[in-house]
Amino acid sequence: MTAISPLQFIHQKGLFGNHHKKEEKDLLNILELKNLSIVQIVHYKKSKIQSNSIKIDNLELPIQNSKVVCNKDVRILWSGPNTWLVISEKESIIEIIKQSCNDENFAVTDISHSRACIKIKGSKATEVLKKGCPINFNEFEKNNCASSVFHGINIVVDRIENNPQTFTLITLRSFGESFYHHITDAALEFGYIGK
Repeated sequence: MTAISPLQFIHQKGLFGNHHKKEEKDLLNILELKNLSIVQIVHYKKSKIQSNSIKIDNLELPIQNSKVVCNKDVRILWSGPNTWLVISEKESIIEIIKQSCNDENFAVTDISHSRACIKIKGSKATEVLKKGCPINFNEFEKNNCASSVFHGINIVVDRIENNPQTFTLITLRSFGESFYHHITDAALEFGYIGK
């Protein structure tokens, strides 16, 4: 059985919007991120282990709000007090997490198949997000993350890079189609490439 991604029948490839007489490097890139593992970790209040003593793939759990720690394979997003999202393309990430986070002290939940993920990249990416999201993107730097809304749809925003502006946007799978249409509609003004 083959898994069907949340946007498999929605995401379109090609050039869209105001792309005429523009070079490809000046256009936004929008793509669905597939085959990502997204794992939520919650540290129990009655745990006898300190969360700052835990390492996953040699990364400490971020304890400062809205921060991300990462290496080339794994990103760990602060999601709330004693709560994190681990995002990776590694197939074995759940086993790696469970080696550090045992059942007595942590709730580890694979939420990969319940989320839709979109990556938006380009010099106007923040302008697209400003159209529907109340985050102050002027102060939102690389390796910052936040839970917010985009046109009323709950999302997680993870800033991957400053130049070019690159974001991973995560929403519930059931809102994936509506969210995708909102993002692509907001990007039409600047022109984008669906990849």
